[in-house]
Amino acid sequence: MERPLDNNRAYARATPKDFFLWAGAMVTLYAGVVSFITLLFNYINYSFPDPLRYQGDPYSSGIPYAMASLIVLTPVFMVLMRIIRRNIASDPSRNEIWVRRWALFLTVFVAGATIVVDLIILLTTFLSGEELTLAFLLKVLVVLLVAGAGFLHFLADLRGYWTSNAAQARMVNWGVGVLVLVSIVAGFVIVGTPQDARLYRLDQQKVNDLQSIQWQLVNYWQQKQALPATLSELDDPLSGFVVPTDVQTGESYGYERTSASSFRLCADFNEASRANANDSAVPYRYPGEQQNWSHETGEVCFDRTIDPERYPPFTKPAF
Repeated sequence: MERPLDNNRAYARATPKDFFLWAGAMVTLYAGVVSFITLLFNYINYSFPDPLRYQGDPYSSGIPYAMASLIVLTPVFMVLMRIIRRNIASDPSRNEIWVRRWALFLTVFVAGATIVVDLIILLTTFLSGEELTLAFLLKVLVVLLVAGAGFLHFLADLRGYWTSNAAQARMVNWGVGVLVLVSIVAGFVIVGTPQDARLYRLDQQKVNDLQSIQWQLVNYWQQKQALPATLSELDDPLSGFVVPTDVQTGESYGYERTSASSFRLCADFNEASRANANDSAVPYRYPGEQQNWSHETGEVCFDRTIDPERYPPFTKPAF
């Protein structure tokens, strides 16, 4: 026997309003999920640093964009879904429009595929004999939990659970909002506030300035077999070099000539450096080599000694 048509399903038509509501909801959902995962990945990278990966200012990575995206997209998604559910409550035929079913099926498919790929990556890493680091396992767990929650939520929506349980749907919306808020606040606890990041960048610029001055001092010594009495002697209008000043205060950096081939450079730092090195004074090395620039809070001085065997004086041409 042929199954009778459900009139609501037969004549349910998607209006432009329906299309753009669902399109907006799905775009904000996907973008928000990607931003949420990106944010958590950045937190994991910062909390469990990889020695092969440069650890710089966390706010110069994807954290600000992910935070801003979540702050904007999450309320937009919640508002759009609230409007959609109100429309369905007032007109049940909106529950059977094609755009809704396509959006839900697509989201369930994407979430399910993400779970499968996530597990494949985990097993491939394990079977390849590679080290399963805590950071890697946490990232796999994040993707698994987010994709799993999305899969179950929208599968329940396909079965009409949230339509018949409006109170639970509102609780889920508020739960998502609280989760996003906690993830953003956690960022300030894990990586510090944007103001902390600014102070860190200022300190990094001061170190860069000291490195530049240091190289000019060595070049000056190689040319004249003596160190300048003051940093102003390094100014060279021909090469265009001007001795940098403290980017934060505008004052000159501290300088002292301690011997014929050694000197001291000082700067006032906002915070202790994140470097692990805590060595004492070391001889000057080539600019590309690693040096000790670790520092504490406040005024810190760096003693440098020029090795004449490694940096011999320039030979003056005979006339």
